[in-house]
Parts: sequence; structure tokens; C-alpha cells
Amino acid sequence: MTVLVTGATGNVGRLVVRRLHDAGVGVRAMTRASRRPDVPPAVEVVHGDLASPDTLTDALRGVDRLYLFPVPGTASEVVGRAVEAGVRRIVTLSSGAVTGGYDTDFHLPVEQAVESSGAEWTHVRPGEFALNKLWLWGPSIRTGNVVRDPHPEAAWYPTHEADIADVAVEALTGDGHAGAAHTFGGPELISHREQVEAISRALGREIRFETVSPEEAREHYRAQGGFAADNADMLLGFTDYSGGEADADTWAEEAGAAVPDGAPATAGDITGRPARTFAEWARDHADDFR
Repeated sequence: MTVLVTGATGNVGRLVVRRLHDAGVGVRAMTRASRRPDVPPAVEVVHGDLASPDTLTDALRGVDRLYLFPVPGTASEVVGRAVEAGVRRIVTLSSGAVTGGYDTDFHLPVEQAVESSGAEWTHVRPGEFALNKLWLWGPSIRTGNVVRDPHPEAAWYPTHEADIADVAVEALTGDGHAGAAHTFGGPELISHREQVEAISRALGREIRFETVSPEEAREHYRAQGGFAADNADMLLGFTDYSGGEADADTWAEEAGAAVPDGAPATAGDITGRPARTFAEWARDHADDFR
């Protein structure tokens, strides 16, 4: 068994590489960067870019399983080349947003390309990444011990990226996952305020929660740049997943009382190991908030 991991420098991909290596599975890490990714020294690293399928020939040679990072524009050609090269099992990093019909133009086309390829396939569909809170709240915690957010009681099931990697590795190496779309979240419903409290405990210092308007939060996130700026409108309800205009006031009312109808599955339901809590995630990333 040899697994090609695309997106090997990503927050999930690098963990998939390490877990496969530690399990003694043949693994090849693909990156489009010129520098070597943070993977074990024994792991073979190859250059390739999913946006340029012509660059994948060497990366795919001798591979029979593929962990596929989502790049929708070239997904059909990438998957076709993979199957032609001998790949027989593909595990896609997808999103729980596909199940609600919110994500129709990013992860869904990748899923569709994989399903029509003739290869054995599994989709990994996590919900909200706990990491989002590092990108959104990290700058203000590091500089001022404060989180500015419009919805202190909005709650969901944030997922540790390590759990996502565990599900992907199980699908790549285990049996019984062919044709499955594993949709899952974290193990607990936890509000924004409670998440800040968990980060505060992990850091050992007080983090103040400042409730602001959606408009104020948007300006704050835009000033931060990066992930926060790029996703501010969608995360705060000013646009929907398709990029259209949304009613931020209505979204705020719904988010402020967001209690889902029943808990989602967790990574533990797939791997047989307990899913990681948000408190565990906060402890794992305490240094990133300092």
C-alpha cells in the first residue's frame, strides 16, 4: 500500500502524513511549495500542484491510494489521471456543508468527480473546524486578552483537526468505508463564550469576552487580514455560502439561539476512539494563542 497525500502542508494533511508514517504505511507527501513540509525525515516528498494536473505524473507513480485535498476546478482531470496511474481508493477532504446544500460549488464538485471515477471512494465531511477560532480570535487574544464577537451564546460542535485526520487515515487504510460519506462534528455543543473560557483556562490567564455588533465584528476581522478578513462576511451572516447577500439581523437571531436538532456523529463513531473536546483542542493550541 502506498498513499499519496495531497495538501501535505495543510492543517489536516500534515497530520495524515504523520499518522500513516507512524503506522508503517508507505506514504508520499505532495506539496507545491519549494521548501520541504514539516513531515518525518523518512517520508518521500514530491512536488505537484492540483491546479496544474500536468505536474502530477511523478507524484502518482506507484500509488494505489489517494488523500485528495479539494481543488474543484481541476478535480475531474486530477481524479482521471489518478485512476489511470493505478489509484484504486480515494479519500476526499470535504465539508459537512455539502449535506445541507450550502456548499454546491467547492467541495461538491470534487465529491462528484471522485464518485464518477470508478475508484473506491470515501468522503470525509467535518463540520466547523475548531481552528477557525484561532484564526478569528488569536490576534486579539495575543495582543489584548480579548475576544470581540456578536454572538456569545451561539453554539455548535467544533471539531479538532486531529480527529479529522484520524477519520481520513481510517478511511485510507481500513475496511468498510467504501461509498461512505462520513459527516461528523465535535463531541460537545459549546457556545462561543464557553469556548473563550476554555481557551482562557488553557492559557492560564483571563480572556475578556466583549459582545459587539456584527458590523463591528466585521470591521475588526477585516482589519486582521488573512482568514478572518476573507471569511468575515460569510461567518457573520452578511453573505450566504453561495456568495449572495444575506440578512445579517435574521442570521444573528438564529445564531444567538443556535441549538441544533440532535448531536451529530463524532470521529469516535468512525474510529472507535473518543473524539477530542474543545478543551483538549485549546490545550493543544495554547502556544498559538500566546
